[in-house]
Amino acid sequence: MTWRIVGIEEHDAYMNMSIDEAILEHVKSGVAQPTIRFYRWSPSAVSIGRFQSMRDEVNVDRCVELGVTAVRRITGGGAVYHDYSGELTYSVIAPQSMFPKGIRESYEVICGWIIKGLGNAGIDASFAPINDITAGGKKISGNAQTRKDGVLLQHGTILYSLDVSRMFSVLNVSAEKISDKMIKSVEERVTCVLTQRQMSYDALYSNMLKGFCEGKEWEAGNLSGDELDRAAQLRGTYSSDAWNFYR
Repeated sequence: MTWRIVGIEEHDAYMNMSIDEAILEHVKSGVAQPTIRFYRWSPSAVSIGRFQSMRDEVNVDRCVELGVTAVRRITGGGAVYHDYSGELTYSVIAPQSMFPKGIRESYEVICGWIIKGLGNAGIDASFAPINDITAGGKKISGNAQTRKDGVLLQHGTILYSLDVSRMFSVLNVSAEKISDKMIKSVEERVTCVLTQRQMSYDALYSNMLKGFCEGKEWEAGNLSGDELDRAAQLRGTYSSDAWNFYR
C-alpha cells in the first residue's frame, strides 16, 4: 500500500489535533491513504493525555501570559510542552492491519523509523519501551498512540532543543521542582538533537523524512478539501472548554 507523506506544516494546537482526527476518519472510510505527516505548533502549546486533568497538569494562567495554547489529545500519555522552535512532531495514521497487534511491538515499528532518521543525522538512538526513544541514555523522543475503528494513530515528538525552565513554567510542577537542582536533574535524563549534534532544523526534518520513507512505497501529498473541512469542524471541539476541561 502506498503511503501519503504530508510535508511539514504549521498549525495551532487545536488544528493539529483536528487534522489528526480528520485523517483518521478518512482512513477509516477508505478514502484516504495511510498517512505520515510532519508539523510544528504555532504558537507553542501544551498537550495533555486523553485521561488527564487540564487544571491538574497545566498552569493555565501562565500559558495565557506566554501565549501558549493548551489542548487535550485523543491519545493517552502525559502532559507535553511543544515548543515551536524546539521540536519536530509527526503523526502516523493507518489501518491497524499494517502493524503488529501488540502495543509495544507497534510502537517499536514506528519508533524504528525515528531511530533511522536520527541515525541519518548522525545520532545513535535506541527504542526504550514502551514508547520512548533515547540517545546517550537520555530521552530524545516521546510518543503516544490510540486505536479507533480499526485505525492506528500514533504521534510523537523529536526534541530539537530543550528549555526546561520554560517547560516547567507552563506545567503544574512544585516550586521545588523548578529549582536549579531539579532542572539539572531533568537535563540529566532528557536530551535534544542540538545537544547530540549541531544541525539546522531543516536538516533534522530532511533526515527524519528519509527515515520515515525508507523501505516504503510513498508519494508526496496534501490533505484533501474534505479532510480540511472536517478538521475545521473538529477544531471547534478541540478549542472548547467542554473538551479541554471535562476532567
